[in-house]
Amino acid sequence: MTDTSLQGKKVAFLVATEGIEQVELTEPWKAVQEAGGEPVLISTKAGQVQAFDHLDKGDTFDVDVVVDDASPSEYAALVLPGGVANPDALRTSLSAVKFVGQFAASTRPIAAICHAPWTLVEADVLKGRRMTSWPSLRTDLRNAGAEWVDEEVVVDLSGPGPLITSRNPDDLPAFSKALVEAIA
Repeated sequence: MTDTSLQGKKVAFLVATEGIEQVELTEPWKAVQEAGGEPVLISTKAGQVQAFDHLDKGDTFDVDVVVDDASPSEYAALVLPGGVANPDALRTSLSAVKFVGQFAASTRPIAAICHAPWTLVEADVLKGRRMTSWPSLRTDLRNAGAEWVDEEVVVDLSGPGPLITSRNPDDLPAFSKALVEAIA
């Protein structure tokens, strides 16, 4: 039986032009597709983005929409894949930070894995939120007002919309399941 719980729902995947941890993009993307949703790749520039498998170049992916042309209201959820360089570059894009901030003010889910919460720090949307991440972000997230915990997946319902976070690629099954459940 085919899962159609996300039928008709578009899900934004926001990334920089390079440094995306490939599996943190492709696994949630596949989960959204398998649930009948439409993943949309948004980036800071048109063309393609370069994913990585840790420090080795992975595949390239075609950008569907440039963040300057994207409206948060068009999407049922926002996914922020990790990789060290990806969110570090994304947080320097005023358009990307504004998009994340507008999304965080809505009641729709945001899912961030590994280093991706750096963009949420920059958007100043973590005060009072309970979350996890790659361990090296712990102090940054606490300084931004979040309660950091070391758990496979954390679904925080204390803000306007659900915030789903995980630590690393090993957590992807739980992360992807929580994402689809939050959108459905």
